[in-house]
Amino acid sequence: MTDQSLDLASLLCSRLCHDLLSPVGALNNGLELLAEERDPEMRKRCMELLEQSARTSADKLKFFRLAFGAAGGFGDTVSVEEPKALIDALVAGNERITLNWNLGAPVLPKPAVKVLLNLAHIGIDALVRGGTLDIGAELRDGAAEIVIRATGAKVVFDPVIGKALDGALDPGELSSRTAPAHMIQQLAASLGGGLQYALSDGALVMGAVLPG
Repeated sequence: MTDQSLDLASLLCSRLCHDLLSPVGALNNGLELLAEERDPEMRKRCMELLEQSARTSADKLKFFRLAFGAAGGFGDTVSVEEPKALIDALVAGNERITLNWNLGAPVLPKPAVKVLLNLAHIGIDALVRGGTLDIGAELRDGAAEIVIRATGAKVVFDPVIGKALDGALDPGELSSRTAPAHMIQQLAASLGGGLQYALSDGALVMGAVLPG
């Protein structure tokens, strides 16, 4: 493994830990409150919060397992229901985001699923005030085509992430925030494909074409 690969793996781990810190911290706080609380109603409320935090932690772990990891439990292709369920769970607690799906194939190659998950995650992060996330994927002439469109009152997109998607990221700009975009750009390039994005007022559109 090269030094660059080690750096990327470390930064992806940092991103995973960052995203898990809040729900895991809530679990710890909830357990501390439960140990001290004697009121039955308050204990019931603590248990509800613990269940919610545990569910959120599990959902994020499942998401990152397929988005970042080897996902050894899957074959070369993955049912589109898998990424759909992972992304649905990721936004389940956010009533400000509406998901629309247009999946034109029952299965996708595993690399395409990784790209779809990471682009969707970028789209979710961009909708800081909520909005709509449209997700489409299909297989055409042996190639996987993916489109993610995030629209809302305020769409925030870090231009450094755009550079990572373009393959123009300077090594000094690689961070836990840009590592996922850099990873899928490298993945797409290794397959002879590419990523694109366009940002306009109130909309971020990202796409990928990955040859089979």
